[in-house]
Amino acid sequence: MSYSEKLLQKKTELKQQYLQLIEDAYNLRQTDHALSDISEYRATKVLHEINKLKFIVGDTTTAQTL
Repeated sequence: MSYSEKLLQKKTELKQQYLQLIEDAYNLRQTDHALSDISEYRATKVLHEINKLKFIVGDTTTAQTL
């Protein structure tokens, strides 16, 4: 597996993690604001990592997938 393939795989994993964190934040919004904020913060950090990988590897997907 080449280095670029590993980076693309990492980007895919981070996208899944980001979507899960956003969903968790949304679900917690009505019951626990603090946990919701923490989940949103973590999602923001993951999104930053995704954007860094997009800069390095390039974006091979459309904007609709994330």
